[in-house]
Amino acid sequence: MANTSSRTLRLLSFLQTHRYWPGSELAERLDVSPRTLRRDIDRLRELGYPVDASRGVDGGYQLAAGAALPPLVMDDDEAVALAVGLQTSAMAGAEEASVRALAKVIQVMPPRLRKRVDALRAVTVPAQFSSGPVIDAQTLTVVAQACRDTERIRFGYTAHGGETSHREAEPHRLVPYGRRWYLIAYDLTRHAWRSFRLDRLTEPAPTGHRFRPRDLPAADAAEFLKTSLGNLAPAPTYQIEVFMHAAAETIRSRFGQWLTVTDAPGGCLISMTTDSMDWAALALGAAGAEFEVRSPPEFAEYIKDWAARFTRAAQSLTTGH
Repeated sequence: MANTSSRTLRLLSFLQTHRYWPGSELAERLDVSPRTLRRDIDRLRELGYPVDASRGVDGGYQLAAGAALPPLVMDDDEAVALAVGLQTSAMAGAEEASVRALAKVIQVMPPRLRKRVDALRAVTVPAQFSSGPVIDAQTLTVVAQACRDTERIRFGYTAHGGETSHREAEPHRLVPYGRRWYLIAYDLTRHAWRSFRLDRLTEPAPTGHRFRPRDLPAADAAEFLKTSLGNLAPAPTYQIEVFMHAAAETIRSRFGQWLTVTDAPGGCLISMTTDSMDWAALALGAAGAEFEVRSPPEFAEYIKDWAARFTRAAQSLTTGH
């Protein structure tokens, strides 16, 4: 039998990976009696971990949200993922907090894990100009936890045509694809496997009911998503070409992973394929140089509309309206 300290850490690790643990299963995994398990649970509570207990034949334990964040126990892969995420993610309004959290993780990280973090960071390119919709952090967290814990969730959903509905589903996996996040789940309302755009979910909430995972009708979640999206009408795409009065190397170093940049006398030629003229206008505007639209005509009209709105916004400052 492990000593008390190491056993307590193992118990905490188990509680942090599932929403609910039957007491008999926890005692078996720790190789202790139910009485010893209860003492270990009390020890965690004394350390500030809010552990809820349910009595009866099916009684068990669940780590609840408390008034303050207690220390977390992470394995090697989780620690590396956290450090890389803090280094590469831009959290608007939370930059200082991200730096403080990263410093704490790196300070206690053994050298072998620091090497893994450095290697991953070296080959990771942050998406500075992602045109995908913004996903609410709470939504992402709730859905991810439900996938991990095999727990049914309820949520509101807005379809492509604007129709709204309420769904209950068995979440399977989250898949990032085409600058968007999708939830692959078995829809208990429609009795079929479905893919849901995460930005169209509203108020997702766990139901407290666990489920036995069903067999996905595809090799994996990514393959299922590609197949399901292939059955939908394709989104319009635009082939955009502009001439920019800036050095090709300058533009290539900033936007090379999203744009095709070719040297040209007096500047460079830029071409891109996108389903969002918003993103194209944002990227070109952020380049900080004059440019002319070569094609298509509708993008030129789109830029004119942007220019008119920005001009009116600037004029309102001088006129006071």
